[in-house]
Amino acid sequence: MPLATLLGRAVRAVASDITPLRESVAFRRLFAGQVVSLVGTQVTRVAVPLQVYAITRSSLDVGLIGLAALVPLVVFGLYGGSIADAVDRRKLVLLTSTATMLVSAALLVQAVLQIDRISVLFACVAVQSAFAAVDSPTRRAIIPQLVRTEKLPAANTLAYGTTQLAIIVGPLLAGVAVGAGGFGWAYAIDVGSFAAAFYAAVRLPSLPPGQGARRPGLASVVEGLRFVAGRRVVLMTFVADLIAMIFGTPAALFPALAYGVYGGGAGTAGLLYAAPAVGAVIVTLLGGAIGRVHRHGLGVVLSIGVWGLAITLFGLTSTLWLGLGLLAFAGAADTVSAVYRSTILQVATPAGMQGRLQAVFIVVVVGGPRLGDLESGAVATAFTPRVSVVSGGLACLAGIGLLALAVPALLRYDARAAAARQAAAEEPGS
Repeated sequence: MPLATLLGRAVRAVASDITPLRESVAFRRLFAGQVVSLVGTQVTRVAVPLQVYAITRSSLDVGLIGLAALVPLVVFGLYGGSIADAVDRRKLVLLTSTATMLVSAALLVQAVLQIDRISVLFACVAVQSAFAAVDSPTRRAIIPQLVRTEKLPAANTLAYGTTQLAIIVGPLLAGVAVGAGGFGWAYAIDVGSFAAAFYAAVRLPSLPPGQGARRPGLASVVEGLRFVAGRRVVLMTFVADLIAMIFGTPAALFPALAYGVYGGGAGTAGLLYAAPAVGAVIVTLLGGAIGRVHRHGLGVVLSIGVWGLAITLFGLTSTLWLGLGLLAFAGAADTVSAVYRSTILQVATPAGMQGRLQAVFIVVVVGGPRLGDLESGAVATAFTPRVSVVSGGLACLAGIGLLALAVPALLRYDARAAAARQAAAEEPGS
């Protein structure tokens, strides 16, 4: 066999599966708009803390930005999912994109007018977070409507990869924009990015609510939570993620490690923050094998085990390049876990409940790391940052091991059988 043919097959075997982009024009539009808007979002997430610090010179005020964003995200997240299940999702994305773009425009105006009031910045962050709490689960709920079930892992891999790429590109772009032209330039980039997302949403087909849709409200939210509680494998994917994020998230310790362990400064801390995203992007580009695995539950357990091991080793090293490599490896494992957890949830959930279940997913994904920051900070205060990292990694390994032993159904989960059961359940008259 010619060498060129062998190389071509090898590349196709490891390269990320882009079939969803080729097969679905609608998914391609959703994906393109999301790529651009995510970069803009990351630009703002860096620009706002920089502006707050420039106004007050207070790290506490900067820290409060996270609280201003988290509370609306949790409060509106679950309700936003029930809205996504009750209305045309295309129209809802158009509404949330427009509203978020207007908030970005308000940030731009206050920067140009040099209002310099952190209350205005906090209000903008809170409102933008509330709309994001509706927008994010809606976009995730749209994916199963646009992509074949067997291609959901590939679609999720692409989605997670672009998110991580935005986490790398956005802060770099924010630094250049703020340094070259001030905060207004950064917010202008965000406004433009949401305009692109709005245009992409306009081009989507109508996406009416699925079977079993009901009016949004508390009863609808409770129904979604009961659905999760009644699907043991789905519930255990949330538990697995919480184990990884609460015990194995060392992000809050990066500044202390950068100064105290690696002898660096802000630049070193920036490298530590970016390293997991680099690993996630790499596994996305070389993630062709992810879509060919059907034992998704086993994939979740093994990925979180790799995450815990990488974090433990990271806590033991004093060599920067090795630490960065271990964080990148951990980020790659986390992405694999996220892809399989998302796919398990999407396959198990009827079309009429996708929004509510994706909202639960978002709340767990966002809330878990914040609890992890609290846990790691408390242990570091009682002992040392390195003890916190190592003990957290070991706790993650122990936790995921116990979960695997306690719930063997998670290890046995097969995506093909699950998809067949769900298809049979959704057939008319079944």
